[in-house]
Amino acid sequence: MQTQTETPPLAALQGPPEDPKIELLGMPLKKLEDLLEGFGEKRFRAVQLAEWIYKKKSWDFESMTNLSKSLREKLKRHCRVSLLTVARRQVSRRDGTTKYLFRCPDGELVESVYLPHEGRRTACLSTQVGCAMGCRFCATGDSGFSRHLSSWEIVAQVLGIEADQGLELDNLVYMGMGEPMHNWEGTRESLATLLDPAGRGFGPRHVTVSTCGVVPGILKLAESGLGARLAVSLHAPDDATRGALMPVNDRYPLRELMGACRAYQEKTGLQLTFEYTLFAGQNDGVGDARALAALLKGLECKVNLIPYNPVAGLPHQAPDFQAVAAFQTELKRLGLSAMLRTEKGGDIDAACGQLRRRSLEAGGAAKEDGSDG
Repeated sequence: MQTQTETPPLAALQGPPEDPKIELLGMPLKKLEDLLEGFGEKRFRAVQLAEWIYKKKSWDFESMTNLSKSLREKLKRHCRVSLLTVARRQVSRRDGTTKYLFRCPDGELVESVYLPHEGRRTACLSTQVGCAMGCRFCATGDSGFSRHLSSWEIVAQVLGIEADQGLELDNLVYMGMGEPMHNWEGTRESLATLLDPAGRGFGPRHVTVSTCGVVPGILKLAESGLGARLAVSLHAPDDATRGALMPVNDRYPLRELMGACRAYQEKTGLQLTFEYTLFAGQNDGVGDARALAALLKGLECKVNLIPYNPVAGLPHQAPDFQAVAAFQTELKRLGLSAMLRTEKGGDIDAACGQLRRRSLEAGGAAKEDGSDG
């Protein structure tokens, strides 16, 4: 069973796509300082403005009473703060996981997920509309690529979920639709905004960026100084198997990918996470576990094991419980930290891209009453 409700647009100063005003949401502090300096204002006003947007969650310039009237008039004339509209949401009756389908001002649809855990409130964010990586098991990639999300559209997912849930998130994972490293500028600017104490103020160790293996992006994240954690979607311990599942491996084979992971760890000192989806009969044997352990030797890392969540129209199958247990046991025997990811939202369109895909197949927009029938 699943529950779906149509929610009204969140309060925002949202203009149409052709609106020439400058979008402030998702703008890193230095850019915000430069903007206000260009308005003839002191740079410290940027911190005050950011506090209204991210701390007080007030997006009406007139309410920003510690800013001068002249500055408020400039902001109203030249700038805007936008949020995304919730086109549809699905709420799991099993565990409260909530999947959002946000509508962008140009009509594109993008997914985000709220994942409640005991002691943690996590959001899974998207960085692109669709995905160009073409992984052969992914609903997002199967639907094709439309465009990158801007920094504000990424940050707006965070504020939109917080407003809808009536809480503050404390953990973020860039693991939704799209490849964050393919959209490096949008990813970098959103991270800078969300991590900055003057912005949303997330702790760096509570923010994880996932990649399917785009090596230049891994190296850029390592050099960025942002401090975000890295998760790598690996899914196979050898080039032949990985290449059959993930075309990105043809461009960045495992030797190059592992070199980038080691460079990231040397630069940041942070533990790595490797995501490993188990497909029945493809990569779930004990021999595969041994090859994976050899591949990751010498890295401080953990492995998240994810039994495949089947997607309609795609040929891959979920592994049986015995194969998953044997795989995990072998990794642990060989000294790796291997966790079995707990399924969340199993009674809704849990796999990334499924809700958008179904909406596109139904005509590209959620029904007015928010139902499926």
